[in-house]
Amino acid sequence: MVSEWKAGSEVKLYVLVISAVAALGGFLFGFDTAVISGVNPFIREFFGLNEIMLGWANSSLILGAVLGTQVAGKPGDLLGRKRTLMLTALLFFVSAMGSAMAMSFTEFVIYRLIGGVAVGAASVISPIYIAEIAPAEHRGRLVALNQLTIVTGIFVSFFTNYRLEGIGSDNWRWMLGIEGIPALLFLGLLVFVPESPRWLVVKGRWQRAQEVMQKWMGEGEALQEIRRIREAHSAAEKATFLEVLRPRYRRLAAIGIILAVLQQFTGINVIMYYAPLIFERAGFGTGSALLQTIAVGAVNLVFTILAMRLVDRVGRRPLLLVGAGAMSLSLFTLSMVFFAEMLEGYWVLVFILGFIASFAVSFGPVVWVLISEIYPNNVRGIAVSLATLGLWSANFIVTGTFPSMLASWDGGLAFLFYAVINLGSLIFVWFFVPETKGLSLEELETSLAS
Repeated sequence: MVSEWKAGSEVKLYVLVISAVAALGGFLFGFDTAVISGVNPFIREFFGLNEIMLGWANSSLILGAVLGTQVAGKPGDLLGRKRTLMLTALLFFVSAMGSAMAMSFTEFVIYRLIGGVAVGAASVISPIYIAEIAPAEHRGRLVALNQLTIVTGIFVSFFTNYRLEGIGSDNWRWMLGIEGIPALLFLGLLVFVPESPRWLVVKGRWQRAQEVMQKWMGEGEALQEIRRIREAHSAAEKATFLEVLRPRYRRLAAIGIILAVLQQFTGINVIMYYAPLIFERAGFGTGSALLQTIAVGAVNLVFTILAMRLVDRVGRRPLLLVGAGAMSLSLFTLSMVFFAEMLEGYWVLVFILGFIASFAVSFGPVVWVLISEIYPNNVRGIAVSLATLGLWSANFIVTGTFPSMLASWDGGLAFLFYAVINLGSLIFVWFFVPETKGLSLEELETSLAS
């Protein structure tokens, strides 16, 4: 990425560095949501959990994330993006240490809820901060950096889980506690980044905003940008929740919310959170299951990078259509493997990796791109917030129900259920989702809201 930024440009490198610092929130988001996959077999035994309690151990973080997405805006507006990110880093650290040292299941869940609030806040504030400091010509690439750090965090959590599996009976505590290191690093590095210039303008601190902006643009250009921000802010203040429900925007709001919900009902977090349990059900030992989970994280990372390169070349709809079809096929064949009890060898791993690759190149990043594009400027913040609420609520349902589903239905029927939903996702995209490739936000506002 640095090479694409014309290496040697100190101005662009400066923006890239502070964007990367903010994107550490995405890394912790990915790590915290996925680390539970390796912890599950050990906390199930330590706390004596049944399927319902195990589902709650996983979904408690998601419930916290639902809350975090809805409350993050207030401190983000009152305290600033930078201070809110620092508070988020502190919550990540408290959650990591608290859940690692928990002696009761209730205590464990409380600290996972705290971590969920941090996850939800990071999912809102990190991309907002990056978008607000990024030059227009590099904004898409820099915001995508946050998605890349999320999947990197997922991969690193899978790797550390595998490496720590054999250290003894307290291995799960180390799996959780190691997150405290990047959380402290995030907190420390945030001290050196500037506040969002757009937030400074909104608060009337124009001189400081100009000083920040002049680090990557000239004085005259900075003054012009400040005037544009003030005008945009005046228009955005008029937006309300009821505005999103007006007939002009209702269809777009529904598309965004349904896409966000479908992203979770693809079954992606069934794999991300429960992969070791699935591999164990297929007959693999705990160590082997954790090793195969690393392959899941690696494929997720590689195909997310591929999606970042394809989304502006191929378009949104083609990626979503191909991805939905491939996900449905992968889960259908995976269900057949379980029905036929063909669990020897690596068929389970092959079809899970096929599903992960299909998701990572389509519904994973592309849904986030679409829900940030399809709404007019004056309702975008509220509409994206509604879509994000739908996403985390769906995640909570999927995560909480899967252990019971796996126990009651076994793998075959459980994966067939998600295969059918993915087929429905393909149909929905075909008939209702617009293509946004190559159109400016202003062109989209005119064509989609009419």
